[in-house]
Amino acid sequence: MDAYDKGSNARPAPDEPAAAVPVPDSSPPDGHETADDHKTSDGHETSDSPEQKPSGEASARIPQQYGDQQPYDGQQYRDTALAGPPLPPPAGISALSLPYQIAAALALAVVAVAACVHVGMVFLHVAPSNTVTKQHGQAIDEWIYPEFEQNWKLFAPNPLQQNIAVQVRADVRAADGEIRTTRWYDLSELDGAAIDGNLLPSHTQQNELRRAWDFFVATHDNANRPNGLRGSLSEKYLRRIVVLRLDREQAGGRGAVVQQVQVRSRTSNVPPPKWSQEQVSDKPIVRVLPWWPVSEADRPAGTRPAESTGTEASAR
Repeated sequence: MDAYDKGSNARPAPDEPAAAVPVPDSSPPDGHETADDHKTSDGHETSDSPEQKPSGEASARIPQQYGDQQPYDGQQYRDTALAGPPLPPPAGISALSLPYQIAAALALAVVAVAACVHVGMVFLHVAPSNTVTKQHGQAIDEWIYPEFEQNWKLFAPNPLQQNIAVQVRADVRAADGEIRTTRWYDLSELDGAAIDGNLLPSHTQQNELRRAWDFFVATHDNANRPNGLRGSLSEKYLRRIVVLRLDREQAGGRGAVVQQVQVRSRTSNVPPPKWSQEQVSDKPIVRVLPWWPVSEADRPAGTRPAESTGTEASAR
């Protein structure tokens, strides 16, 4: 068979023109017009096209037909892309007005300065002796004592393992003129009862009596003899505290006047835990001090016999 024979699948001969390929009819059915029907041979739209591109004032009036929306051009898109998402509302100090911002800044500055001064004072207090502590030691001690005192008792190899109770009794002159000896008042137990369950116990209840006794023991020997001027000062300090406490407890009855006092301490060891092999004595150690006469300077204001005598004389 010749490759150029006539047939449906035959190829045309080299010198024979190709047969025209039938083109499907693209005209719309039922007489509908297309967009090409309204174009001229050079591609321009004819005037009878139903949809003409508006221009000029007609183009400007189009946004009014859609809720007065402006056309979204490329410049607006670029501006929105550069601006990014909306910023969150200001918070903290920046949300306040200018006067309140200034007040908050001043308050923070005062707190920061006070914190720096306190840290510096504590550092100088615990640091070894140096030029600054020698020249300004009194100012440092006034800042630290008594609220911010630093010590190593909590972290010592052998922390405090004893309970020390300070007790006192007194000879008082009752309202009828009779001299009586009161019972022993456990001042440490009274302070403990005031602290127990108290969310904000006072510094006096926690440390006044304990520090006074520690001061006395550190400045006296085993025979209760003072070691220099600090020993006499500690004795006077302890005596005034116990006289004030006795007056608060109305020792000897209402109107009784304390003539002399006697102080003693009762020291007992804290029992070790059950898992410990340490053996300690459970017998308390009692230290009794001699009787101290009470002077007028030792009595709290308003309870001195001179004042009461003057009042009685004026009443008469």
